[in-house]
Amino acid sequence: MKTILARGVTFLLVFVFVSTPVWATCGGGGGGGGGGMSGSGSGSSGGNDPVVYHVPWKIRDPKTAGPVATAGLVLYWFPASKEEIQKSSLRESRDLSLYAGQCVTMQLADGGVPNADKLIGESKLPVAVLATPDGTTISKAENKGGKLAVADIEKLVGGEVKIRKANLDNSLKDAKAKAAAGDKENAIKALQSVVAERCMFPALAKDAAKELTKLGVENVGETPASPNFDPKVSAAILRTMKQGLVAENAAKYILAKKLYARAAGMDPADPTPLRYLGELYRHHIGDWKKAKDLFHLILDMPADPLSRAVAMHGLGKITIHEREFLKGMHLMEDSLAVYPLALAYRNLAVYWNSEGDLKKGTYYTEKAMAMAPNDPYNLVFSAVFMAANGKKDEALKIAMANMNLLPASYNLAAIFAQNGQKEKALDLLKRHFYKYERYQEVRTKEMMEARVDAVFASIVKDKDFLDLTKFADGRLPMVMSPKQMTDTMKMNP
Repeated sequence: MKTILARGVTFLLVFVFVSTPVWATCGGGGGGGGGGMSGSGSGSSGGNDPVVYHVPWKIRDPKTAGPVATAGLVLYWFPASKEEIQKSSLRESRDLSLYAGQCVTMQLADGGVPNADKLIGESKLPVAVLATPDGTTISKAENKGGKLAVADIEKLVGGEVKIRKANLDNSLKDAKAKAAAGDKENAIKALQSVVAERCMFPALAKDAAKELTKLGVENVGETPASPNFDPKVSAAILRTMKQGLVAENAAKYILAKKLYARAAGMDPADPTPLRYLGELYRHHIGDWKKAKDLFHLILDMPADPLSRAVAMHGLGKITIHEREFLKGMHLMEDSLAVYPLALAYRNLAVYWNSEGDLKKGTYYTEKAMAMAPNDPYNLVFSAVFMAANGKKDEALKIAMANMNLLPASYNLAAIFAQNGQKEKALDLLKRHFYKYERYQEVRTKEMMEARVDAVFASIVKDKDFLDLTKFADGRLPMVMSPKQMTDTMKMNP
């Protein structure tokens, strides 16, 4: 019975987990901002209490063989219903987000995961199970009144981490005692075992690495900084991050930058403030050097899958604009392999549409839609591809119903351009460049994007279009697709 019930929620894990409608602050083409989560359907990003620390719950591909993870711990969340998934407090947690960067895999699960029957046992759904990578249960958090409380789940994981930390701390003390007694060989072995746990316990690993150096061991390797889990610090960071996102949503980008930077300063080992700051620089402010520095910083530290995916996507988008098209495209593909984002799906759709591959463009558009089917920005974005596929009247209906959606101005313009309404398309592009965007650095890049975007093929040589996009940044000196530009560079290295 329990197995049937667990498998009964399988359909929920296909896309329902990420289907909650949210606000979207997106620019030309695929958009961005909001820490990479705008239009991704992972909880509310609007109002005065927006979600900031999205827990990176992974959905297992039923075709995948082998264990969910190979190291650390696995936290399984077996939900009971669609409503529970959409409303659960388990979707937001700074502690769980940080643990996800310390070898604790967050798995949204059903009866298809390995060892599901034993993991669920006699429990009633919903239930959370903390286990080893081989599927052995360590502890559980049962539901109360049909709900799981995030505080209980944080306690579940935190308790096991404390136990393991205490054991490792004893191992470190024992190793130091062996070294003091002259038992160098066994001291080194013990210290190396502590260093091997650097992912979950960076502070202890750093201490062990210092001891190994004293014993003459070279090439110990880097040990990362340890995140700050102090409840008072966490509360201060969370409060500051929420204030930052509220400011970003209101287009107060300088204030948002200050707040995100302040939060990052409270805990340099926390990748989330860096992610929001990096996306702000990349998408809204247009300072790509600072964005790149922040994204590389995230990739060089222990970071949760969501933060890593956003960083890889951001670097991919920037790399494409720097004329390394295939490298940038592969970075965005790699981003999806780490953690799926509607943002990455949309920008891959933009890439392949610019390449003239409508089939791939449509494929990635459908992937983005599956993640957030009710998000208005996603609807308008998908309508661009409807128009390209000949469904112009249907696309125009969607455009007319969303004309007041300022962040979608670029894609609204694309729909009208493909319907032969040049003046309306130009008006909307002007609205995008000069009402939605606030920084010239961003305008120049997106004007260039418009000049090579296949959706504007009907007006790309029009003098009014060329005048409207006259500040295009010049990285792509001719009006042509990425494929054409790649071929040109091959002929003229």
